[in-house]
Amino acid sequence: MTIGVGGSHAQKELNRLTDMTAGVKPIGAKEYAARIKKAQKIMQEADIAGLYVNAGTNMTYFTGTNWRPSERMVGAIIPENGEIEYIAPAFEIGTLRQYMGLKGNIHSWEEHENPYALFQKILQNIAVRGDRIALDETCPFFISNGIALATPEFNYVNGVCITAPCRQIKSPNELALMQRAKDMTLEVHKAAAKILRAGITAKEVGDFIHQAHIKVGAAAGSYFVIVLFGEDTAYPHGVKNPKSLSENDMVLIDTGCQFHGYISDITRTYVYGEPNARQRQIWNIEKQAQAAAFEQAHIGTRCGDVDLAARACLEKHQFGPDYKLPGLPHRTGHGIGLDIHEWPYLNSGDDTRLKPGMCFSNEPMICVPGEFGIRLEDHFFMTEDGPRWFTVPSHSIDDPFGYEK
Repeated sequence: MTIGVGGSHAQKELNRLTDMTAGVKPIGAKEYAARIKKAQKIMQEADIAGLYVNAGTNMTYFTGTNWRPSERMVGAIIPENGEIEYIAPAFEIGTLRQYMGLKGNIHSWEEHENPYALFQKILQNIAVRGDRIALDETCPFFISNGIALATPEFNYVNGVCITAPCRQIKSPNELALMQRAKDMTLEVHKAAAKILRAGITAKEVGDFIHQAHIKVGAAAGSYFVIVLFGEDTAYPHGVKNPKSLSENDMVLIDTGCQFHGYISDITRTYVYGEPNARQRQIWNIEKQAQAAAFEQAHIGTRCGDVDLAARACLEKHQFGPDYKLPGLPHRTGHGIGLDIHEWPYLNSGDDTRLKPGMCFSNEPMICVPGEFGIRLEDHFFMTEDGPRWFTVPSHSIDDPFGYEK
């Protein structure tokens, strides 16, 4: 039997888990203010008069204000100089104030009024200079179109030219929050592996993982969870009707949580029972591909070359080439932070150069249709000296969590 897999039950493992959130603080007002200043510097250099950030993670990143996007316009205008200006429905003002990180003027509109006309008035009131306005890249079409129709005197550009350069470089505080979130999820992975038994369903395991995340301190439980057994593991993001666990099945569990908004995302793949020669061979190749990507990641290296390093490793073992199966059907990795998938990306076409503070998943999955799939996913962040793991990669197919290494 694979070490650390099976032999326990849900309540016993939940009882072993404890809150892991102590000692790490959320992002504070000083850091939010510094983010605004950085965005304004980029705007000044690019001759952009202002940036509109819509409700969602961009608004959270720059203002500390958590608000889910909806059919009603809620957002903030960051001018190239000066203070932020919020826009929201009048009936939401009291609630919005409770969620605001950085304080600012709130301009409101009643339900029968046009929020885009109000947007125009705000720009007039703060006397923005120039004619270029950046719109949040996640802004829904109905909002961006409404703004453009109400204020045709401006030219609009994609706000990603501001948001990405800011968000893709993580601060020490962000790295600490991400480290803790990943530590929490890794402990949940260890506990989930121990409750496995023949016949257990993917839903039972997923429900346990949700409760386990709550136990380690993730108030909302799992941010997401994928549990797959046997042949189902060959499908990267799951199947419609997951099978129950059988002896000697490959097991793939991909899950994560949020901690003060920052997300963890870790995948572990191992065998419930005794690995056969085929499972062992491909698991070891997957580990080699993950290591090859990590070793390619150096300051100044093109993101795409990290992906190509993993693919070159797989091709040596007759997987691929490119996205062909059996092999790696998707990119090697993605950035991560307040969103589970952020720029830049570890795909062969991404020309972004690696810089200190960038964070990535490393998950060059091998899919073998009709048999199984193996994804080993850990994350690393870039330092001046090269990449550093957030979590230690799987040790071996016989001892995936390194209990007896």
